[in-house]
Amino acid sequence: MVESEAQALNAIFHALGDATRRRMLRDLAAGERTVGELAEPFDMSLAAASKHIKVLEGAGLIHREIRWRTHVCRLAAEPLARAHDWLGFYERFWTDRLDALERLLREEDAKAAEDSGKAKEGHKDD
Repeated sequence: MVESEAQALNAIFHALGDATRRRMLRDLAAGERTVGELAEPFDMSLAAASKHIKVLEGAGLIHREIRWRTHVCRLAAEPLARAHDWLGFYERFWTDRLDALERLLREEDAKAAEDSGKAKEGHKDD
């Protein structure tokens, strides 16, 4: 099961690694599109668009349905949730690191303010 989850994540991130496919997914988030409509914003043939769509299908990110002679695609968001969950670990990692950095900087600022206040008090006696 762990190996199949790793393979699924590999396919998802591979699919998301291409700007054309990310744009296609963004377009599908607004509603279903035909292969021609997905290809339209790009300077590519329907065959090239179909290759991108097959990668997205292989990753489970879209579903394609044939209606008469038209191929209609729609977004399948579930795999994106798996990728988001995986990335969540790193979000927590960086949040913890940034919180620690913020504490350190606040401590340094407080110490600098304290040292500055002591220096001013020392000059008053002069």
